[in-house]
Amino acid sequence: MSEDLGITAKKSDLSEWYKQVVVRGKFADYSPVKGMVVYRPNGYGIWDQIMHNFDKVLQARGAKNTSFPLLLPESLLKKESEHFAGFTPEVLWVTQGGASDLEEKMALRPTSETIIHHMMGKWLQSYRDLPLRLNQWNKVYRYETKMTKPFIRGREIIWTETHTAFASKEEVADETDWAIHAYGDFIENFLALPLIRGRKTDSDKFAGAEYTLGVEALMPDGKALQSGTSHLLSQKFSVAFDVKFLDEKEKWQLAWLNSYGISMRLIGGLLMIHGDEKGAIIPPKVAPIQAVIVPIIFKGKEQAVNTVAKQLHKDLLEGELRVELDDREGYTPGWKFNDWEMQGVPLRIEIGPKDVEAKSVVIVRRDTGEKVKVKLTNVKEEINKELDSLQTRLFEKAKKDLESRTVDASSLDAVKKAVADKKWAIVPHCGDAKCEESITEATETGPRVIPFNKKMKSGSKCVGCGKEAEYLVLFGKAY
Repeated sequence: MSEDLGITAKKSDLSEWYKQVVVRGKFADYSPVKGMVVYRPNGYGIWDQIMHNFDKVLQARGAKNTSFPLLLPESLLKKESEHFAGFTPEVLWVTQGGASDLEEKMALRPTSETIIHHMMGKWLQSYRDLPLRLNQWNKVYRYETKMTKPFIRGREIIWTETHTAFASKEEVADETDWAIHAYGDFIENFLALPLIRGRKTDSDKFAGAEYTLGVEALMPDGKALQSGTSHLLSQKFSVAFDVKFLDEKEKWQLAWLNSYGISMRLIGGLLMIHGDEKGAIIPPKVAPIQAVIVPIIFKGKEQAVNTVAKQLHKDLLEGELRVELDDREGYTPGWKFNDWEMQGVPLRIEIGPKDVEAKSVVIVRRDTGEKVKVKLTNVKEEINKELDSLQTRLFEKAKKDLESRTVDASSLDAVKKAVADKKWAIVPHCGDAKCEESITEATETGPRVIPFNKKMKSGSKCVGCGKEAEYLVLFGKAY
């Protein structure tokens, strides 16, 4: 697939459109290993901004960054059998080192609960050591058998996983709740992705957890994207890995544990939700390049235009804006416009001979294509205003779309219609796992979350069995 082409697919053909945006927008490319892609600067640059900004949130909460081994011995994974059973079908194994067979096969970590809790068991001594919050910005590996998709689903996952230990269940429950709201706030404020927050049903919770909280986004094709999770692990792992501490009365107590994480799939969601027929549109707060300066060169005016463009570039960089100067030769301005639009750069700054004479520039908004003429003396201030405004527009547009495609359903037929219309549905449910399974089979969907702060009407009946409903559940197709 050539990078020189523009986006030729319509967004209505989301699968092909997404593939073109990812590759031609230079966010990622396919490697020789199925399910493992190369993340190019445009894609990894967004992750850089996520890491830089969310790490501040974690540090303020008291988390410390760490690094644990990639390889986990099979015996260690089996110490928590329920958790291990949940990942067994997806584990990638290493069985040979050089020409020799390993004495014990090693798993490429599918997640890090086992190794981190093993080490917590060694380190924890006293209640004074608590709370303990350890975070990794790392990679995990799962032998994904479904169709892989860059950023969204693959065999190599780049993410952050935070693991915590507390003295009481009240504290760990508070941490579990804090994390999912911290994710929700960050994703909405920085990535401009509107979400529904809630609790996973027991059938969909993390293996080994007492309960799981999640945030879900709705993609243009009607599929949900799980965008972050937080798990109250209770004391199961503490029993398995001897994670205990001496309390104030010098008695040994089991620690209460939790874990939470987000991954690069957020970038896939961002591309799908905000992009248009021209390519990606990256929210300014996480854009690796927030603005690109494109000189409009005419014969005999080259030096004057380039001088102003270079000085503006320098000034904006000093103002802590992430700005690129596209002074490449051999490409027309129109070709450059198309190239940067595919890459989703929020603002384009055009400078031609007439602009130099007027001591002004033209700012072009990526989302609307509108042009604004700005004096050079006010350009830094105006660019910052434009970036803030664009960030807000992206979120408000996406939020309006989410609200219009989130429907209440009181029957299986209504759920089916919602799915056919590329929506998801909030339905009354009795809470029975077998009934939930029957709804899933009948509608070809799945439970996403039990939404927070969503009140159910008195006397509501379960859409699956007609019995009195206990709570509302968000059902939809999912990646």
